[in-house]
Amino acid sequence: MSGNPDQTFAEVVQGRRSIRGYLDKPVPRELIEEVLALAMRSPSSMNTQPYYFHVITGEPLDRIRKGNTERILAGEPDSREFRRGQPFSGKHRERQIGCAVQLFEAMGIERDDKEKRQDWVLRGFRQFDAPVCIIITYDKELSDSDDTPFDCGAVTTALVNAAWSRGLGCVINSQGIMQSPVVREHAAIPDDQVIMKAVAMGWPDEDFPANPVKITRRKVDEAARFVGFD
Repeated sequence: MSGNPDQTFAEVVQGRRSIRGYLDKPVPRELIEEVLALAMRSPSSMNTQPYYFHVITGEPLDRIRKGNTERILAGEPDSREFRRGQPFSGKHRERQIGCAVQLFEAMGIERDDKEKRQDWVLRGFRQFDAPVCIIITYDKELSDSDDTPFDCGAVTTALVNAAWSRGLGCVINSQGIMQSPVVREHAAIPDDQVIMKAVAMGWPDEDFPANPVKITRRKVDEAARFVGFD
């Protein structure tokens, strides 16, 4: 068992950061299974537990990185399988930009430095060069259910927190599955499953400039309304 399993829940949640730079060090399968077992304690709608985890490392993951990068550089269109909706605007776009600004400042990427900005984007397609990638999927027969992506989000949140409690870092991303045919082929994902999200996982590289960044969060009074309280 790695990390500090004696951390309180608050310590895990408040301490966790999205990790975008990793050590070149393998993650034992037994530790990943432990993390998944903890994550799968998350609640799901009527106990449907709709999620699957495709845990990828080594040569298959390298093939996904290569295929993703080649296709995006060749101008292949986005083929993500979940609904994206309209581009963010207003306050949601402002928070998206705020996140990017924090990360670019940490990485020393200037606004007009197109080369470094493109390299940063390509890191996402390479699963951030992490030693492990976990692809979350669900059965296509549940595609019309709003409960299903909600449940997948819940288990993914639990996964990254469980990983942090064991000394592992993660970042949830969509770039890693943007070229879904590549992911489906090399991860051998069945045709009757929808590819939902990717989670890069590994041992955090403490020298990677973006890793210490804690993205600004809204305050409770900005997000919550209390009704019926004195």
